[in-house]
Amino acid sequence: MARSKNILLAGISGHIGQGFVVKQYTNRTVVSIKPDMSNAGKSEAQMVAQSKFKMAQAYAKSILLNPSARLYFEQRLQPGQLVYHAVISAYMKGEIENDQ
Repeated sequence: MARSKNILLAGISGHIGQGFVVKQYTNRTVVSIKPDMSNAGKSEAQMVAQSKFKMAQAYAKSILLNPSARLYFEQRLQPGQLVYHAVISAYMKGEIENDQ
């Protein structure tokens, strides 16, 4: 892990290419090797959340194919919001009950 005082890296965080990560800690910038997460397992809560998100995506796709249901959601959109994302958001918040 290398500490950096380079002004170009100040305030930056994220990946650099495939092998490095830039992290910000309180008052310093750190460049380190990208962690290998290939052997990390998923928790039960993560698997439940992924499953719910997959169901939300499938439901949103079905809404896009149904003109009357799509119109229902289009009328309730915020400016700049897409129907697909609005449906997923509502599904994940529990505002939509779907028994598939």
